[in-house]
Amino acid sequence: MTHASTDSYLLEVSTELDASPRDVWELVSDLRRMPEWSPQTRKMLIRGPIGVGTRSLNVNKYGWKVWPTTSVVVRYEPQRAIAFRVPENGMVWTYELDDLGDGRTRLVERREAPRGSTPMSRMLVMRFLGGIEEFSEQIERDMAATLARMKSLVEQDA
Repeated sequence: MTHASTDSYLLEVSTELDASPRDVWELVSDLRRMPEWSPQTRKMLIRGPIGVGTRSLNVNKYGWKVWPTTSVVVRYEPQRAIAFRVPENGMVWTYELDDLGDGRTRLVERREAPRGSTPMSRMLVMRFLGGIEEFSEQIERDMAATLARMKSLVEQDA
């Protein structure tokens, strides 16, 4: 992957789905369901409707390590994109939908740190998660697995 960015935390994966943007959006925008497809997310607790400003309490797991995070939805464009920021580490996770026509959609998952990662997060990743490069490689594999699970779920329902 090549990116014209100085964000060393930028990761991006995509897939094409045999489903309409409406059907893909229905799945992607329901962040409460994130544990169904994300290998590291165990819980995403949200009260009320999802939109810009919605906050969540999350439980993540990697190997035997479990940790909490919070997130806030920073972008919400129905059938186009949803993004949430994790204040603890500075990461922004985005899901973008591209209508390819004929009932097909390209789904992109992106992780970036527009303002850089937090010092505490960098220290914890270095000490407990194998280092920035190794953990980023794992995250990228998990992102591909996330999109594969989403693809499977939405295509079986389409």
